[in-house]
Amino acid sequence: MPAQKLSSDTRRNPSLPVIGVFTACDPRIDENARIRAGNIVRMAAEQLADAIVLPDKTPVPVVYSDLLVDGEQQADAVAAQFKAAGVNVIVCVPDTWSFPQLTVISLLAHFPTDTPFNFTTGNSGPRPGVVFTHATAGALAQSGRLVHINVGSWPDTGLEPVMTPQTRQTLIDWCYAAVTYQGLKGRRVVVFGHDSMGMETALPHIAATRNYFGLEITRLDMKLLADMLHKKAYDPAELSRMRQWLLEGSQGAELPTPQDAENFDKSLALYLIVRQIMEDLNAVGGGFMSQLEWGSDARGLPLPVADIMESLFNSTFDHNGPKPVVPYATEADVQALLTQLFMTWLSGGNPPLFMDFRKVWEPHEIQAFAQMHGVELQGDTEWERKGFVDGVNSGSASFNWAGLPGESPEELLKRISFPKAVDYFFYLGNSVHFISPAGIEGIAARMAYSSLSGMFSMIWDEAVTILPPEKLAKAICQTANPTWPHTFVMPKHATMAEYKHYAPANHFHMTWNLNRARLQYWMDLANVLSVTPWAAMPTFQEGKDRPLPLLYLLNGGENATKLMRRK
Repeated sequence: MPAQKLSSDTRRNPSLPVIGVFTACDPRIDENARIRAGNIVRMAAEQLADAIVLPDKTPVPVVYSDLLVDGEQQADAVAAQFKAAGVNVIVCVPDTWSFPQLTVISLLAHFPTDTPFNFTTGNSGPRPGVVFTHATAGALAQSGRLVHINVGSWPDTGLEPVMTPQTRQTLIDWCYAAVTYQGLKGRRVVVFGHDSMGMETALPHIAATRNYFGLEITRLDMKLLADMLHKKAYDPAELSRMRQWLLEGSQGAELPTPQDAENFDKSLALYLIVRQIMEDLNAVGGGFMSQLEWGSDARGLPLPVADIMESLFNSTFDHNGPKPVVPYATEADVQALLTQLFMTWLSGGNPPLFMDFRKVWEPHEIQAFAQMHGVELQGDTEWERKGFVDGVNSGSASFNWAGLPGESPEELLKRISFPKAVDYFFYLGNSVHFISPAGIEGIAARMAYSSLSGMFSMIWDEAVTILPPEKLAKAICQTANPTWPHTFVMPKHATMAEYKHYAPANHFHMTWNLNRARLQYWMDLANVLSVTPWAAMPTFQEGKDRPLPLLYLLNGGENATKLMRRK
């Protein structure tokens, strides 16, 4: 066969993760049981089709094989089908007993050992797929292989059994984790500038990030952006349209002088310039250093803050309409970027919020501050009894967080203003300002890295936004930076004493509608340590947490096993 020349077209999109569904079976069972087993494969694939999406809402492809894997011959055949289809996430839905080594273990031998693998089975008596699941999961765990099992439910009888909604949801959560793990391999983020502000917690650990997550970090000097601004390397007509959209749709921008208006335009131009660079590099996220060289060092020529640019990247819309979130980190905080990136993918594209871990308001401080400002509190809200954190940072503040999930861009923009930046940035353009509403639920988290173990950790808790009375909320904003956005975050399990002492960095991040199990599944697959040092956090809550993989139970627990896997 002659060598085949491949296309030289560079405009191709990165390959998508592909989910493959199959089942093992027993050649000795009756024909109806075999028909039923094949129907379950089709049913499971149909349940997953269009249910898992990338941040740009592209559905993740789902393929299935109706060839029942009775032994090695079928295992090799289905593995070949899966490899030809690009499968890198595998789901087995057994309904009968089978023989582990002849079926699943033989099929998995064709794939890298870190390929995510899931058993989803009904808790059936007649042809016990659950028995096969436990036998095979045990064999794989003894060999050091990570496997997740989902012992769910579907009817014991009938040729067309349908899994219960909870079984399906558990499988979808696992698939999101697997797709995030596999889908980000080979992708890249783009970070402008070097390590900002001397923050060791923000460093781009290049080799560790590459080896751990398969992510590449492209580093570009901010001089490129300064030059492109000077050259006006953007479409002026689009800039004019963007400016009009922002000023007419929002509460307005504070532009007291012609120089302020020019700085505002430059900050908008930054978005257009960086957007094009990100598109050229197929980047899935980014970061911008800013301090000190860009805008705060008087020895140079200070340039406008990038707050609006960063906010737009983290939003689900801009002046052109709906768009995917592209997670973006202010101050070139790469560990912030990783946190936002993983949680955005895990949530199917929900907007992340980048915040300073500012003042932790404990109950006694809230009461004293309210009395000082003539605000009478009744003590009947959870935030009064527990406290909250004032999350505040103009950079990277997604416009979506000016309202509740699902609100229209028009309504959100009406609540946003662009005051002139203050403090260190008083001559450098405009901030983004809003106050987030109460009732947004999700995960608040922060990644960290340790050179001692060579491992990444995720420090996290469930959280909800709260909103004090308007007068009190505005007074709280004045204690920090009144021109920046403020989101008042109350963790579910952490006390304020725990929260303020166990923060791994000066920034933390929140993504809405992301559940615990989905995050836990991903931390298993990526071998990231799960850090929840909250006394009130349950070890396992049914329906909330994923069951611990058997691999962990056989090797001394989750952290011990993850440390061994790192070796």
